[in-house]
Amino acid sequence: MANIYYESDINRAAIAERKVAILGYGSQGHAHALNLKESGVDVCVGLREGSGSVAKAEEAGLTVRSLSEASAWADVIMILLPDTDQAEVYQEHVAPNLKAGDALAFAHGFNIRFDLITPPEDVDVIMIAPKGPGHLVRRTYVEGGGVPCLIAVEQDPTGGAKDLALAYADGVGGARAGIIETTFTEECETDLFGEQVVLCGGVTELVRSAFDTLVDAGYQPEICYFECLHELKLIVDLMYEQGIGGMRYSVSDTAEYGDLTRGPRVIDDQVRVTMKKVLEEIQSGTFAEEWVAEAHSGRENFYALEEKGRQHRIEQVGSKLRAMMPWISAGKVSVQEASGGQG
Repeated sequence: MANIYYESDINRAAIAERKVAILGYGSQGHAHALNLKESGVDVCVGLREGSGSVAKAEEAGLTVRSLSEASAWADVIMILLPDTDQAEVYQEHVAPNLKAGDALAFAHGFNIRFDLITPPEDVDVIMIAPKGPGHLVRRTYVEGGGVPCLIAVEQDPTGGAKDLALAYADGVGGARAGIIETTFTEECETDLFGEQVVLCGGVTELVRSAFDTLVDAGYQPEICYFECLHELKLIVDLMYEQGIGGMRYSVSDTAEYGDLTRGPRVIDDQVRVTMKKVLEEIQSGTFAEEWVAEAHSGRENFYALEEKGRQHRIEQVGSKLRAMMPWISAGKVSVQEASGGQG
């Protein structure tokens, strides 16, 4: 069983005298910076020269410095830039300003797990990863709650890395909900696998394939959209709140019987073999190497696949139908509005 920590387990002195630089002011960056500041932590935001996020951060009452200046000023440096940008920023702006006893922090294990960043041995290397998007991390903190966090320690030359990680997680609200201890490798590999096989890749392909099957069989696209995409939220919400068992209890007996008997036919042994291959590509570093190469070569394939996805007929149908249901987004702030650019 995992080790779980709450507010009573936190040594807040571990971060009380530290200076924290948040590099980046995107979805996670804005939440970390604001929550830490309001928790009494001395914090600044590090951004690229000319970043469009400078004004947003300053308007929020935060001190903004260049990436190099923030790294030199701080003794805890949290890198919240895109995975494929972190190594370059680290080499140019962070590494020259690291001192013995400093702490290098991440919210995802990617760059450490795949050796894209190799910190000096006299620096603590920690991870604090809230298990929710930045706007949720911020909103729940303001409301007096928090989002569960993962922490991990990769290097601990000072002997205080875990206490610091716990105190940081507490500062962004994580201890209010619970902080779970993991490792950089476990977090990174399971996170990538979940994204690719279930949360993003698996769900989108399942939805589009089901939609295509029905439309190609002659059913109206609008009806297929409701059955294959729109109602997915109802099921996900039930699983989110009550688990799979609670969802099955809540749906009709007909739906549950179809789930129990047909679900294993859709996700069959061949799909499980493919899942294992995807995991092996993550564990071996094949996916990381492929993605970094794609990002650094101009993202031609990435953009082509994005555009192909936008042109799928489910997107055209969905856009029309969502316009008929303004209550879906009424009163909600978009993720783009809630956070700035990536800094």
